Order: sequence, then structure tokens, then C-alpha cells
Amino acid sequence: MLLLGIDIGTSSIKVSVVDSATQMAVASIAHPEKEIKIISPQPGWAEQSPETWWEHVVEGIQKLNASGKYDPKNIGAIGIAYQMHGLVLVDKEQNSIRNSIIWCDSRAVSYGDAAFQKLGRKECLSTLLNSPGNFTAAKLAWVKENEPQVYKRIDKIMLPGDFIAMKLTGEITTTVSALSEGIFWDFRENSISEMIKDYFGFDDYLFPVIRDVFCEHGGLRSELATTLSLRPGIPVTYKAGDQLNTALSLNVLEPGEVAANAGTSGVIFAVSDDITYDPQSRINSFAHVNHEKENKRIGVLLCINGAGITNSWVRSLTKKESFDQLNKEIESIPPGSEGLIFLPFGNGSERMLKNKLTEAHIHGIDFNKHSIAHLYRAGQEGIAFAFRYGMDIMTDYGIQPSVIRAGHTNLFLSDVFVEAFVNATGIPVELYQSDGSVGAAIGAGIGCKEFSIKDAFANLTPIKRVEVTDAMIYNELYELWEEKLENELTILNQKIEA
Repeated sequence: MLLLGIDIGTSSIKVSVVDSATQMAVASIAHPEKEIKIISPQPGWAEQSPETWWEHVVEGIQKLNASGKYDPKNIGAIGIAYQMHGLVLVDKEQNSIRNSIIWCDSRAVSYGDAAFQKLGRKECLSTLLNSPGNFTAAKLAWVKENEPQVYKRIDKIMLPGDFIAMKLTGEITTTVSALSEGIFWDFRENSISEMIKDYFGFDDYLFPVIRDVFCEHGGLRSELATTLSLRPGIPVTYKAGDQLNTALSLNVLEPGEVAANAGTSGVIFAVSDDITYDPQSRINSFAHVNHEKENKRIGVLLCINGAGITNSWVRSLTKKESFDQLNKEIESIPPGSEGLIFLPFGNGSERMLKNKLTEAHIHGIDFNKHSIAHLYRAGQEGIAFAFRYGMDIMTDYGIQPSVIRAGHTNLFLSDVFVEAFVNATGIPVELYQSDGSVGAAIGAGIGCKEFSIKDAFANLTPIKRVEVTDAMIYNELYELWEEKLENELTILNQKIEA
């Protein structure tokens, strides 16, 4: 059997077909070739059109089918990974009624903060494991207050992956994992949070039916099967947020295991069997794909909004043809970028900085010394140092990995970034040939019981392990970077107080 995996990313839609016998990709593609734009009508806002995602999904599947590397009729199940925390709203005809307010949007921070204070920090953290922050529930509250005519039209709310599954099958479902990432799930009562519903005034009918992550979420609609050259009725058997799915693809499922991802955002994802939370909600805890009431698996997530998007921003300024070209050019620049310091926080409010809209900053530019290559390297080092900053927070909560697993993709394709990441954090990295759409396909295989979770990763082996070699140098560079960050935070706090 072949398995189809779809990854709804911020920059592109990735699609892969995996052979269930080997769990290896037969063919993969990213579509479109140009990055999907983030719509930002006001500072701090970030939206994308769900219908645009869907158009790219259809085109991506058709383009992959056209490769001739497999027979589409042999595909037996579909899995979906998606950008987390986005809000999608549909009416009774299953049409989206506004752009999705996506993960890096900051407009709802005040709504989440007000709920955190009113409901009580202890109550929120002990039941929701997080502050409502600027997660999906707070975004829905923003729509309710600021767009009442839109709110009246809502039949169902959902996460991005729920929307794509709905387009494929006509059925609307969600999962405990999705509800937890939206801050709708009460871990104490094991149900949708009555506290959140009552506080924000959300009606029960808004929430889809809840199903397991690994199960059937509907069968492919007949008319769509013809369009996609697939068999009608093949089931969607897996849906998960992109970071949880990345962890699955790297076999990071048990307590103590840790994954990293550096796509548009940067993420450290650790697994715990305890109801773990940060009193300041700088790191966040969600139900992992294998979480069960009696067998807790909590994903503890650190998110850095400005990771791969920093790379992309520098590339767009320099008009370079490829990231590979830039990655080669920066290898000749010494660690520390000859005094250039980059704070990569220019993509919305940063949770690990207490939801501050810090913005990006570049320090120490010397017009007679620094080139584009210096700027690009400083950006990658700044992202690595942001990971270190976050890892120090996670260490306070008992997360002390001996190794971090990552897919050999996105920023982890850069030797300079990997060197900076490993030496700044002091933790070796194992790199694997895996990505989100492959993970989604494997999730589909587990969901349709083609193989077990254990058997799914029998062939998973690292392609490379990178050890710590220059920790002293990078610790010194990190201290300079952290000093600049603390200075900027002090200035920002003074502005807020004024």
C-alpha cells in the first residue's frame, strides 16, 4: 500500500507518497515554488487564506502524481500535518468565511492575557497547561468582539488540518491534541474546557466531533477522487499539528526524547509523562499524538517565531537564487560574524519572551567590514542563540536531553547553523532524512493499522550526528547576544510602562 502525506506549512504545501512496506518516500514535492505570502493588514497581524491552502494541496497532489513514480490508485490512506494554532471558520455550507488568523498573529494577546488574570494563573495552568495567550481560543474571542457579523455566520471552528480534512472528505472532526493546542482542552476533566467556553461565551455547537489522532476522519469524496486521480473513499486516518508531527516522524514519542525543527518558526519539542507547565507560559504543553488519559504523553514546546523566516528575509533582500548558495558563502565568515549581532524576533510576539512584540534588531554593523554573507551568518547564529535562550528555560523544568533529533531539512541543511546550534546549546544533534509530509504519511499508516507505531520506525536511522566541538567560543558569543537581547527587552518594558 502507498500512503499520502500532506503538510500545510506557512511557506508552502508539501506532499509525499510513502511505501508502507519500507516507510520510505517514493516521491515528494513542495508547492508552490514561491513562498505563500503572509497577509499582514496591520502590524502584528498574520493571516492566510484557507482556500489558497486548498488550491495548493490539489495542485501539489496533481503535480506529484504527474511525476510517474507511483500509481495513484495504490494510495490507501491520507495523513495531514498542519501549522499549529491557526483559526479557521466555516459556515454551514463548509465555506471559509474569513482568512485564517495564523500562529504568529499577535492581535489576540490582550484577550488571552485578560483571561489569564481573570480566570487565575493557577487554574489556567493546572487545567489548560498554558495561558490562553494568543492561541486559537483568544483569536476566536477577538473575532467575536471585533467582527460580530462574521462570528454570527460560524458553524464550526477548526484548526488548519481539520479544514483540509473537511475539504477532502466533507466531514468535520477534531482531536484532543488539536483542541489542546487551541487552549480549548481541560486536562483535569478530560473534556472541552467549560471554563474557557463560559469566560469567552463560546457555544457548544462551534466545536467539531472529537476523534482519536490515529483513526478514520472521513473518506475521500467521489467527485474529488476523480480530480486527484485517487480511489474514492480512501480514508484520512491521521491529523496532527506540524511540530507534533515532526516529533512523530523522528520517533520522538516517549518521555525524555527531544526533537528540533527550524522551518518558518524554530521549535524544540520534548516529551513528558507528567502534566508539565511553565508558570510564565514561556514554553507550552499540549497533548502529543500518542497522549491517552491513562498514559499521558505531553509535548512540551518551545517556539521561536523568527527562525527560517529570518533566513528567507535576508535572501529576499539579497536576491540570491538559492539558500544553498548563501549557505556556502557564509562558511568563510568566522564564528561571531566579526561583531555583527542579529536578534531574529521580527515575526510577531514571542511566547518565550512573555508574549513581547520585540521585533528584530541588528547590532554592530560596520560598513567597511560587513557584507551580505556576514548578515546571513549573523542571522543563523542569532537563531541558534535564540534556541539556546529557550533551552535554558526548558532546563529549569527538568528537560535535559543528551541528544536532539532533527530532520535534515530547512535550516538544518546549513552546516553553519548546525555548528552554531550544537555548540550554543551544548547538545549533540542527530539528523534524519525526514520531513513533515513524510511524517504525515507514516501517521496515516499507523491510523489505518497498516503498521504499529513501533514498526513504523524500524528503518529510521540517522544520516549524520554532529558533536559539540567549540562550546567555549559559542558560549562567549551567546553571552554578547544575550546582553543585547536583555537591553532591548529593558527598553521595550520601559516603553510599555510609559
